[in-house]
Amino acid sequence: MLHLSPGAVSLQLKGLAEELRTPLFVKAGKRIAPTPQAFRLAEHAREVAQRMGAIRRDFADKPEVDSRPFHFACGATTLIYRLGGPMRRLRKKFPHADIHVTVGATERIVAGLLDRQFDLGLISLPWTQAELKIIPLYEEELLVIRPATDGVQEGLVTTVQPSEMASAPFLLYPHGSNMRDMIDGYLSGMGITPHVIMEADDTEVIKRLVESGFGYSILPQYALAGRGHRFQKLRVTGKRLVRTQALAVPKTEYPRALTTMVTEFLSAAVMEKRP
Repeated sequence: MLHLSPGAVSLQLKGLAEELRTPLFVKAGKRIAPTPQAFRLAEHAREVAQRMGAIRRDFADKPEVDSRPFHFACGATTLIYRLGGPMRRLRKKFPHADIHVTVGATERIVAGLLDRQFDLGLISLPWTQAELKIIPLYEEELLVIRPATDGVQEGLVTTVQPSEMASAPFLLYPHGSNMRDMIDGYLSGMGITPHVIMEADDTEVIKRLVESGFGYSILPQYALAGRGHRFQKLRVTGKRLVRTQALAVPKTEYPRALTTMVTEFLSAAVMEKRP
């Protein structure tokens, strides 16, 4: 049954008896019989075997039985405007998975991935990190917005001159964030040092304050869709600012099967063209 020779079994039994310093089997004619100590050991062995089975099930690398918490992290803007449908389909695809979602900026997500707090993250590029596997998804333009006094035609993007932005008040993402670094580099390339009157990490807050007439901003294109906005969307001719959205996972010798499957599923779902 064990695919071992009788001699090999005898040696293991002898070694076990010596380690426990107690006889486990005695000769009974031409056979051997277990001692009371052997039955005591058997009870302990059953408990150990059951515990080992539970450990193997807990670490079973099969998505259909993986019950460990799965932590996904994403920025608020992308979650609201691009992941609504994909996340609903993900929940249906893996109904028994213990999925947790954390909202945060790219820099926080990267730190969480490196510390193994998150299994998968959706971040904004550019970001260089040798310890992460990066899967680019799609490009998204960032547009300048300014207050509008009249109704704005849906989808209309007009032009703005760098000289106008040089003297304008700006509401921007916090200094030191990945998005702010992109915007500062973009403006610096046009010789502009923005006059920042407020910083916020919430895109919706910035939009509402721009609509209220507080100043200009630069925000992701997908967050600017919809009707009824009281701001104008602008771009500088020949000066597009684009970010790439990407999935990121920690590089590891033993990738979790559920992480691989969720990554592949979200990659396909996000890229689908759905209304």
